[in-house]
Amino acid sequence: MSPVIIGIIGFAAVVGLIFLSVPVAFSMIVVGFVGFSVLNSVSSAMNMLCTEVFTSFTSYTMSVVPLFAFMGILAAYSGLGAKLFAMADKFVGHITAGLAVATQLACGIFGAICGSIPATLATMGPVVYPEMKKKGYDDSFSTATIASGSNLAVMIPPSTTFIIYGLAAEVSIGKLFIAGIFPGILEMLLFMIAGVIVVKMNPKLAPRQPKATWEERVRSLTHGGVLEILIVFCISIGGIFIGWFTATEAGAVGAFCMLAVCAVRRNVSVKILMESLLSSTALAAMCFLLIASANVFTKFFAITGIPASVGRMVLEMNAPPWAVLFVIVFIYLIMGMLMDALAMILLTIPIFYPVIIAIGYDPVWFGVLAVLVLSLGFLTPPIGLGAFILHGSTKVPIYTIFKGVWPYVIATLITVIIIIFVPSVATFLPGLL
Repeated sequence: MSPVIIGIIGFAAVVGLIFLSVPVAFSMIVVGFVGFSVLNSVSSAMNMLCTEVFTSFTSYTMSVVPLFAFMGILAAYSGLGAKLFAMADKFVGHITAGLAVATQLACGIFGAICGSIPATLATMGPVVYPEMKKKGYDDSFSTATIASGSNLAVMIPPSTTFIIYGLAAEVSIGKLFIAGIFPGILEMLLFMIAGVIVVKMNPKLAPRQPKATWEERVRSLTHGGVLEILIVFCISIGGIFIGWFTATEAGAVGAFCMLAVCAVRRNVSVKILMESLLSSTALAAMCFLLIASANVFTKFFAITGIPASVGRMVLEMNAPPWAVLFVIVFIYLIMGMLMDALAMILLTIPIFYPVIIAIGYDPVWFGVLAVLVLSLGFLTPPIGLGAFILHGSTKVPIYTIFKGVWPYVIATLITVIIIIFVPSVATFLPGLL
Protein backbone atom coordinates (compact mmCIF):
# COMPACT_ATOMS: atom_id res chain seq x y z
CA MET A 1 0.00 0.00 0.00
CA SER A 2 1.09 3.56 -0.65
CA PRO A 3 1.89 5.86 2.29
CA VAL A 4 -1.17 8.00 1.46
CA ILE A 5 -3.49 4.98 1.75
CA ILE A 6 -1.86 4.01 5.03
CA GLY A 7 -2.34 7.58 6.27
CA ILE A 8 -6.03 7.56 5.36
CA ILE A 9 -6.49 4.22 7.15
CA GLY A 10 -4.67 5.63 10.18
CA PHE A 11 -6.85 8.73 10.30
CA ALA A 12 -10.01 6.60 10.01
CA ALA A 13 -8.71 4.29 12.73
CA VAL A 14 -8.20 7.21 15.16
CA VAL A 15 -11.72 8.53 14.48
CA GLY A 16 -13.18 5.05 14.89
CA LEU A 17 -11.37 4.45 18.18
CA ILE A 18 -12.53 7.82 19.54
CA PHE A 19 -16.14 6.99 18.66
CA LEU A 20 -15.67 3.66 20.45
CA SER A 21 -14.83 5.71 23.57
CA VAL A 22 -11.13 4.91 23.55
CA PRO A 23 -9.31 7.90 25.12
CA VAL A 24 -8.10 10.38 22.50
CA ALA A 25 -4.49 10.26 23.66
CA PHE A 26 -4.28 6.46 23.50
CA SER A 27 -6.03 6.38 20.10
CA MET A 28 -3.55 8.81 18.55
CA ILE A 29 -0.40 7.43 20.13
CA VAL A 30 -1.19 3.79 19.24
CA VAL A 31 -2.18 4.55 15.64
CA GLY A 32 0.77 6.92 15.23
CA PHE A 33 3.23 4.34 16.54
CA VAL A 34 1.82 1.47 14.45
CA GLY A 35 1.63 3.61 11.31
CA PHE A 36 5.19 4.88 11.75
CA SER A 37 6.36 1.29 12.27
CA VAL A 38 4.69 0.15 9.06
CA LEU A 39 6.18 2.99 7.00
CA ASN A 40 9.66 2.84 8.59
CA SER A 41 10.56 0.24 11.19
CA VAL A 42 9.65 -0.72 14.72
CA SER A 43 13.00 0.49 16.06
CA SER A 44 12.64 3.92 14.43
CA ALA A 45 9.06 4.13 15.74
CA MET A 46 10.32 3.35 19.25
CA ASN A 47 12.94 6.08 18.99
CA MET A 48 10.34 8.54 17.71
CA LEU A 49 7.88 7.63 20.48
CA CYS A 50 10.46 8.05 23.25
CA THR A 51 11.73 11.33 21.82
CA GLU A 52 8.28 12.90 21.38
CA VAL A 53 6.97 11.85 24.80
CA PHE A 54 10.15 12.99 26.58
CA THR A 55 10.24 16.29 24.69
CA SER A 56 6.58 17.03 25.38
CA PHE A 57 6.77 16.29 29.10
CA THR A 58 9.98 18.28 29.62
CA SER A 59 9.09 21.28 27.45
CA TYR A 60 9.34 24.64 29.22
CA THR A 61 6.47 25.97 27.08
CA MET A 62 4.19 23.20 28.37
CA SER A 63 4.56 24.48 31.94
CA VAL A 64 1.96 27.13 31.04
CA VAL A 65 -0.74 24.45 31.38
CA PRO A 66 -0.50 23.62 35.12
CA LEU A 67 0.05 27.28 36.02
CA PHE A 68 -3.12 28.63 34.41
CA ALA A 69 -4.97 25.47 35.45
CA PHE A 70 -4.05 26.07 39.09
CA MET A 71 -5.19 29.71 38.85
CA GLY A 72 -8.62 28.74 37.50
CA ILE A 73 -9.21 25.71 39.71
CA LEU A 74 -8.22 27.64 42.84
CA ALA A 75 -10.75 30.32 41.91
CA ALA A 76 -13.42 27.65 41.41
CA TYR A 77 -12.75 25.91 44.74
CA SER A 78 -12.60 29.17 46.68
CA GLY A 79 -16.21 30.12 45.87
CA LEU A 80 -15.53 33.15 43.68
CA GLY A 81 -18.12 31.98 41.14
CA ALA A 82 -21.01 32.46 43.58
CA LYS A 83 -19.80 35.94 44.54
CA LEU A 84 -19.45 36.98 40.92
CA PHE A 85 -23.00 35.91 40.13
CA ALA A 86 -24.34 37.71 43.21
CA MET A 87 -22.54 40.88 42.11
CA ALA A 88 -23.85 40.65 38.53
CA ASP A 89 -27.37 40.00 39.82
CA LYS A 90 -27.34 43.21 41.87
CA PHE A 91 -26.41 45.29 38.82
CA VAL A 92 -28.55 43.77 36.02
CA GLY A 93 -30.96 41.34 37.72
CA HIS A 94 -33.91 43.76 37.42
CA ILE A 95 -33.86 44.14 33.62
CA THR A 96 -35.58 41.83 31.12
CA ALA A 97 -33.95 38.37 31.43
CA GLY A 98 -31.88 39.93 34.21
CA LEU A 99 -30.58 36.72 35.76
CA ALA A 100 -29.68 35.40 32.30
CA VAL A 101 -27.69 38.57 31.58
CA ALA A 102 -26.09 38.32 35.02
CA THR A 103 -25.14 34.70 34.29
CA GLN A 104 -23.39 35.66 31.06
CA LEU A 105 -21.54 38.49 32.81
CA ALA A 106 -20.48 36.27 35.71
CA CYS A 107 -19.39 33.44 33.38
CA GLY A 108 -17.42 35.91 31.24
CA ILE A 109 -15.56 37.30 34.26
CA PHE A 110 -14.99 33.84 35.72
CA GLY A 111 -13.78 32.63 32.32
CA ALA A 112 -11.09 35.31 32.51
CA ILE A 113 -9.41 33.32 35.28
CA CYS A 114 -10.60 29.78 34.57
CA GLY A 115 -10.14 28.88 30.89
CA SER A 116 -12.07 25.60 31.03
CA ILE A 117 -15.70 24.98 30.03
CA PRO A 118 -16.20 21.95 32.33
CA ALA A 119 -14.70 23.83 35.30
CA THR A 120 -16.92 26.87 34.63
CA LEU A 121 -19.99 24.64 34.31
CA ALA A 122 -19.16 22.75 37.48
CA THR A 123 -18.70 26.06 39.33
CA MET A 124 -21.57 28.14 37.97
CA GLY A 125 -24.22 25.44 37.48
CA PRO A 126 -24.83 24.56 41.15
CA VAL A 127 -24.76 28.28 42.04
CA VAL A 128 -26.87 29.84 39.28
CA TYR A 129 -29.51 27.19 38.55
CA PRO A 130 -31.06 27.04 42.08
CA GLU A 131 -31.29 30.86 42.13
CA MET A 132 -32.99 30.99 38.72
CA LYS A 133 -35.30 28.14 39.74
CA LYS A 134 -36.24 29.94 42.96
CA LYS A 135 -37.12 33.12 41.03
CA GLY A 136 -39.36 31.34 38.54
CA TYR A 137 -37.10 30.97 35.51
CA ASP A 138 -37.91 28.25 32.99
CA ASP A 139 -35.65 25.18 33.30
CA SER A 140 -34.81 25.00 29.60
CA PHE A 141 -33.98 28.71 29.37
CA SER A 142 -31.92 28.81 32.57
CA THR A 143 -29.83 25.70 31.87
CA ALA A 144 -29.19 26.75 28.26
CA THR A 145 -28.06 30.14 29.53
CA ILE A 146 -25.60 28.56 31.96
CA ALA A 147 -24.27 26.18 29.28
CA SER A 148 -23.74 28.97 26.75
CA GLY A 149 -22.16 31.28 29.32
CA SER A 150 -19.68 28.59 30.27
CA ASN A 151 -18.59 28.42 26.61
CA LEU A 152 -17.10 31.89 27.06
CA ALA A 153 -14.25 30.27 29.01
CA VAL A 154 -12.65 29.01 25.78
CA MET A 155 -12.61 32.46 24.17
CA ILE A 156 -11.78 34.84 27.01
CA PRO A 157 -8.17 34.14 28.05
CA PRO A 158 -6.58 32.20 29.57
CA SER A 159 -8.13 29.36 27.55
CA THR A 160 -6.96 25.77 27.84
CA THR A 161 -8.14 25.17 24.26
CA PHE A 162 -6.02 28.06 22.99
CA ILE A 163 -3.04 26.56 24.81
CA ILE A 164 -3.58 23.18 23.13
CA TYR A 165 -4.00 24.81 19.70
CA GLY A 166 -0.92 26.96 20.21
CA LEU A 167 1.22 24.00 21.24
CA ALA A 168 -0.06 21.77 18.42
CA ALA A 169 0.30 24.43 15.70
CA GLU A 170 3.40 26.07 17.22
CA VAL A 171 1.63 29.43 17.37
CA SER A 172 2.29 32.05 20.07
CA ILE A 173 0.02 31.28 23.03
CA GLY A 174 0.33 34.89 24.20
CA LYS A 175 -1.00 36.17 20.86
CA LEU A 176 -3.86 33.66 20.96
CA PHE A 177 -4.82 34.86 24.44
CA ILE A 178 -4.83 38.49 23.35
CA ALA A 179 -6.70 37.63 20.13
CA GLY A 180 -9.53 35.98 22.07
CA ILE A 181 -10.43 39.05 24.15
CA PHE A 182 -12.59 40.99 21.66
CA PRO A 183 -14.30 37.88 20.17
CA GLY A 184 -15.04 36.66 23.70
CA ILE A 185 -16.59 39.98 24.71
CA LEU A 186 -18.54 40.09 21.43
CA GLU A 187 -19.91 36.60 21.98
CA MET A 188 -20.87 37.46 25.57
CA LEU A 189 -22.81 40.55 24.40
CA LEU A 190 -24.60 38.52 21.71
CA PHE A 191 -25.52 35.89 24.31
CA MET A 192 -27.02 38.65 26.47
CA ILE A 193 -29.00 40.03 23.51
CA ALA A 194 -30.20 36.53 22.60
CA GLY A 195 -31.48 35.96 26.13
CA VAL A 196 -33.31 39.29 26.19
CA ILE A 197 -34.93 38.62 22.79
CA VAL A 198 -36.11 35.16 23.87
CA VAL A 199 -37.72 36.58 27.03
CA LYS A 200 -39.25 39.49 25.09
CA MET A 201 -40.93 36.91 22.88
CA ASN A 202 -42.07 34.81 25.86
CA PRO A 203 -42.03 36.77 29.16
CA LYS A 204 -43.17 33.70 31.10
CA LEU A 205 -39.69 32.22 30.74
CA ALA A 206 -38.12 34.78 33.09
CA PRO A 207 -40.15 36.93 35.54
CA ARG A 208 -38.87 40.43 36.27
CA GLN A 209 -36.96 40.90 39.53
CA PRO A 210 -36.88 43.88 41.94
CA LYS A 211 -34.15 46.46 41.47
CA ALA A 212 -31.24 46.45 43.94
CA THR A 213 -30.20 49.66 45.67
CA TRP A 214 -26.88 51.32 44.89
CA GLU A 215 -25.73 50.52 48.39
CA GLU A 216 -26.29 46.80 47.72
CA ARG A 217 -24.49 47.09 44.38
CA VAL A 218 -21.44 48.77 45.84
CA ARG A 219 -21.32 46.22 48.65
CA SER A 220 -21.49 43.31 46.17
CA LEU A 221 -18.75 44.92 44.08
CA THR A 222 -16.38 45.28 46.99
CA HIS A 223 -17.18 41.89 48.52
CA GLY A 224 -17.72 39.86 45.35
CA GLY A 225 -14.09 39.50 44.37
CA VAL A 226 -14.61 41.09 40.94
CA LEU A 227 -12.05 43.83 41.53
CA GLU A 228 -9.41 41.32 42.54
CA ILE A 229 -10.20 39.13 39.52
CA LEU A 230 -9.88 42.09 37.18
CA ILE A 231 -6.55 42.98 38.80
CA VAL A 232 -5.27 39.41 38.37
CA PHE A 233 -6.48 39.38 34.75
CA CYS A 234 -4.87 42.73 33.98
CA ILE A 235 -1.57 41.72 35.56
CA SER A 236 -1.28 38.33 33.85
CA ILE A 237 -2.88 38.90 30.43
CA GLY A 238 -2.06 42.63 30.40
CA GLY A 239 1.54 41.72 31.16
CA ILE A 240 1.64 39.63 27.99
CA PHE A 241 0.19 42.51 25.97
CA ILE A 242 2.65 45.06 27.34
CA GLY A 243 5.55 42.68 26.94
CA TRP A 244 6.39 42.15 30.60
CA PHE A 245 5.83 38.38 30.51
CA THR A 246 5.75 35.43 28.19
CA ALA A 247 2.59 33.29 28.40
CA THR A 248 4.37 30.87 30.73
CA GLU A 249 5.58 33.64 33.03
CA ALA A 250 2.08 35.17 32.97
CA GLY A 251 0.70 31.83 34.17
CA ALA A 252 3.08 31.83 37.11
CA VAL A 253 2.27 35.45 37.99
CA GLY A 254 -1.47 34.81 37.64
CA ALA A 255 -1.35 31.71 39.82
CA PHE A 256 0.59 33.56 42.51
CA CYS A 257 -1.77 36.57 42.40
CA MET A 258 -4.85 34.34 42.64
CA LEU A 259 -3.36 32.50 45.60
CA ALA A 260 -2.60 35.85 47.25
CA VAL A 261 -6.18 37.09 46.64
CA CYS A 262 -7.66 33.93 48.13
CA ALA A 263 -5.33 34.12 51.12
CA VAL A 264 -6.16 37.78 51.81
CA ARG A 265 -9.89 37.08 51.51
CA ARG A 266 -9.50 33.89 53.55
CA ASN A 267 -11.21 31.86 50.83
CA VAL A 268 -8.59 29.13 50.87
CA SER A 269 -7.74 26.44 53.37
CA VAL A 270 -5.10 23.72 53.37
CA LYS A 271 -7.72 21.26 52.08
CA ILE A 272 -8.78 23.58 49.23
CA LEU A 273 -5.15 24.25 48.34
CA MET A 274 -4.34 20.52 48.18
CA GLU A 275 -7.45 19.78 46.11
CA SER A 276 -6.54 22.60 43.72
CA LEU A 277 -3.00 21.30 43.33
CA LEU A 278 -4.20 17.74 42.71
CA SER A 279 -6.84 18.83 40.19
CA SER A 280 -4.31 21.05 38.41
CA THR A 281 -1.84 18.17 38.23
CA ALA A 282 -4.49 15.86 36.78
CA LEU A 283 -5.52 18.43 34.16
CA ALA A 284 -1.89 19.15 33.26
CA ALA A 285 -1.11 15.43 32.94
CA MET A 286 -4.06 15.01 30.58
CA CYS A 287 -2.92 17.95 28.42
CA PHE A 288 0.72 16.75 28.40
CA LEU A 289 -0.37 13.30 27.28
CA LEU A 290 -2.65 14.76 24.61
CA ILE A 291 0.13 16.89 23.16
CA ALA A 292 2.63 14.01 23.27
CA SER A 293 0.20 11.67 21.51
CA ALA A 294 -0.68 14.36 18.96
CA ASN A 295 3.02 14.84 18.21
CA VAL A 296 3.43 11.10 17.64
CA PHE A 297 0.44 11.00 15.32
CA THR A 298 1.64 14.12 13.48
CA LYS A 299 5.05 12.52 12.84
CA PHE A 300 3.32 9.51 11.32
CA PHE A 301 0.93 11.66 9.31
CA ALA A 302 3.75 13.85 7.99
CA ILE A 303 5.68 10.93 6.45
CA THR A 304 2.51 9.70 4.68
CA GLY A 305 2.67 12.86 2.58
CA ILE A 306 -1.04 13.63 3.10
CA PRO A 307 -0.63 17.18 4.51
CA ALA A 308 1.64 18.20 1.63
CA SER A 309 -0.66 16.48 -0.90
CA VAL A 310 -3.76 18.21 0.45
CA GLY A 311 -2.04 21.60 0.40
CA ARG A 312 -0.79 21.04 -3.15
CA MET A 313 -4.23 19.89 -4.29
CA VAL A 314 -5.93 22.96 -2.81
CA LEU A 315 -3.47 25.30 -4.54
CA GLU A 316 -3.87 23.50 -7.87
CA MET A 317 -7.67 23.83 -7.67
CA ASN A 318 -7.31 27.63 -7.69
CA ALA A 319 -10.36 27.82 -5.43
CA PRO A 320 -10.95 31.17 -3.68
CA PRO A 321 -9.51 31.17 -0.15
CA TRP A 322 -12.96 31.94 1.30
CA ALA A 323 -14.36 28.78 -0.33
CA VAL A 324 -11.64 26.63 1.23
CA LEU A 325 -12.23 28.30 4.59
CA PHE A 326 -15.98 27.68 4.30
CA VAL A 327 -15.37 23.95 3.76
CA ILE A 328 -13.06 23.76 6.78
CA VAL A 329 -15.53 25.66 8.99
CA PHE A 330 -18.38 23.40 7.81
CA ILE A 331 -16.33 20.29 8.67
CA TYR A 332 -15.60 21.73 12.12
CA LEU A 333 -19.29 22.50 12.67
CA ILE A 334 -20.36 18.95 11.82
CA MET A 335 -17.51 17.11 13.53
CA GLY A 336 -17.71 19.40 16.57
CA MET A 337 -21.17 17.98 17.23
CA LEU A 338 -19.74 14.47 17.28
CA MET A 339 -16.29 14.82 18.81
CA ASP A 340 -14.54 16.66 21.65
CA ALA A 341 -13.04 20.02 20.64
CA LEU A 342 -9.54 19.13 21.83
CA ALA A 343 -9.64 15.87 19.86
CA MET A 344 -10.74 17.72 16.73
CA ILE A 345 -7.96 20.30 17.04
CA LEU A 346 -5.24 17.72 17.58
CA LEU A 347 -6.59 15.47 14.83
CA THR A 348 -7.07 18.11 12.15
CA ILE A 349 -4.12 20.44 12.71
CA PRO A 350 -1.79 18.23 10.58
CA ILE A 351 -4.27 18.51 7.67
CA PHE A 352 -5.87 21.95 7.88
CA TYR A 353 -3.06 24.07 9.29
CA PRO A 354 -0.74 23.76 6.24
CA VAL A 355 -3.71 24.57 4.00
CA ILE A 356 -4.61 27.69 5.97
CA ILE A 357 -1.02 28.91 5.79
CA ALA A 358 -0.82 28.10 2.06
CA ILE A 359 -3.90 30.17 1.17
CA GLY A 360 -2.65 33.12 3.20
CA TYR A 361 -4.77 33.22 6.36
CA ASP A 362 -3.33 34.35 9.69
CA PRO A 363 -2.70 31.34 11.99
CA VAL A 364 -3.69 33.27 15.13
CA TRP A 365 -6.95 34.43 13.52
CA PHE A 366 -7.67 30.88 12.36
CA GLY A 367 -7.03 29.57 15.87
CA VAL A 368 -9.67 31.93 17.28
CA LEU A 369 -12.12 30.94 14.55
CA ALA A 370 -11.52 27.20 14.95
CA VAL A 371 -11.84 27.26 18.75
CA LEU A 372 -15.05 29.31 18.52
CA VAL A 373 -16.64 26.96 15.97
CA LEU A 374 -15.63 23.84 17.88
CA SER A 375 -16.99 25.27 21.14
CA LEU A 376 -20.48 24.81 19.66
CA GLY A 377 -20.02 21.10 20.22
CA PHE A 378 -20.41 21.70 23.97
CA LEU A 379 -23.93 23.05 23.33
CA THR A 380 -25.37 20.97 20.51
CA PRO A 381 -26.64 17.40 20.39
CA PRO A 382 -25.82 14.55 20.23
CA ILE A 383 -22.60 14.91 22.29
CA GLY A 384 -23.23 18.27 23.97
CA LEU A 385 -20.83 17.77 26.87
CA GLY A 386 -22.02 20.98 28.51
CA ALA A 387 -25.59 19.68 28.63
CA PHE A 388 -24.51 16.40 30.18
CA ILE A 389 -22.42 18.15 32.85
CA LEU A 390 -25.38 20.39 33.71
CA HIS A 391 -27.71 17.41 33.75
CA GLY A 392 -25.44 15.81 36.34
CA SER A 393 -25.50 18.85 38.63
CA THR A 394 -29.09 20.06 38.13
CA LYS A 395 -30.95 16.82 37.21
CA VAL A 396 -32.73 18.71 34.42
CA PRO A 397 -33.45 16.28 31.52
CA ILE A 398 -30.98 16.41 28.63
CA TYR A 399 -33.67 17.13 26.02
CA THR A 400 -34.90 20.08 28.11
CA ILE A 401 -31.42 21.61 28.09
CA PHE A 402 -30.93 21.02 24.35
CA LYS A 403 -34.32 22.60 23.62
CA GLY A 404 -33.17 25.96 24.94
CA VAL A 405 -29.68 26.23 23.43
CA TRP A 406 -30.58 27.23 19.87
CA PRO A 407 -30.78 31.03 20.36
CA TYR A 408 -27.26 30.86 21.81
CA VAL A 409 -26.09 28.64 18.95
CA ILE A 410 -27.34 31.32 16.53
CA ALA A 411 -25.50 33.99 18.55
CA THR A 412 -22.27 31.96 18.28
CA LEU A 413 -22.73 31.53 14.53
CA ILE A 414 -23.22 35.30 14.19
CA THR A 415 -19.93 35.75 16.07
CA VAL A 416 -18.26 33.34 13.64
CA ILE A 417 -19.58 35.29 10.64
CA ILE A 418 -18.40 38.60 12.10
CA ILE A 419 -14.91 37.22 12.73
CA ILE A 420 -14.73 35.88 9.16
CA PHE A 421 -15.82 39.12 7.50
CA VAL A 422 -14.21 41.47 10.05
CA PRO A 423 -10.98 39.64 10.93
CA SER A 424 -9.63 42.68 12.78
CA VAL A 425 -11.92 41.72 15.66
CA ALA A 426 -9.40 38.95 16.38
CA THR A 427 -6.23 40.40 14.86
CA PHE A 428 -6.25 44.01 16.07
CA LEU A 429 -4.89 43.45 19.59
CA PRO A 430 -2.25 40.84 18.60
CA GLY A 431 -1.11 43.25 15.89
CA LEU A 432 -0.18 45.75 18.61
CA LEU A 433 2.20 43.32 20.33
